[in-house]
Amino acid sequence: MKKVLIVLLTVLLIMSACSSTNVKRVEAETQIDLSGYWNDTDVRIVCEALINDCLLNPRVNMAMLSMTRTPTVIVGSFRNESSEHIDTAIISSTMETAIFNSGRMNFVAAGDMRDEIRAERQDQQSNSSAATVSTLRNETGANFMMFGTVRSIVDREGNRTVRTYYVTAELTNIETNERLWMGQNNQIKKLITTPGSRF
Repeated sequence: MKKVLIVLLTVLLIMSACSSTNVKRVEAETQIDLSGYWNDTDVRIVCEALINDCLLNPRVNMAMLSMTRTPTVIVGSFRNESSEHIDTAIISSTMETAIFNSGRMNFVAAGDMRDEIRAERQDQQSNSSAATVSTLRNETGANFMMFGTVRSIVDREGNRTVRTYYVTAELTNIETNERLWMGQNNQIKKLITTPGSRF
């Protein structure tokens, strides 16, 4: 009986050792596709292409040259209309950061962040010294709004699936509703083959 118990414990130890998690750090730019779904590499490819297209667009450049100050942009919503969960906040913040760091446009806070800033400014009216209080009604108005969508087409037959992603973005003049730039990226196309059924 003791020998059987020792053998069982040994087998359990071996099995638990074989199922341990293995973590390996890789460079951030390393392309890793595990599931075939949208991932960090896709964000990088799409955002770089759309940002370059926006900043090099003749209409955008003409609009910026006609202004007396660096144009200000507010980021609206990037909607996920694909068939899978995609955190579109990563797309909008990546694009915002790259355009801001180009030095060609400034950004103003949007959404929840703007609400927090306004709440803080309102709180300062009662609780901060007159020398340091931020004044009301002194925000910088945005000239342009950027927004977009993510869509996907999924084609499936048997154990093979093709996923194609379409990411669109546009820059619109807030005062006139004129669209200055529209870009679309459909560079992300993946063929996923899963193991066939076993009977």
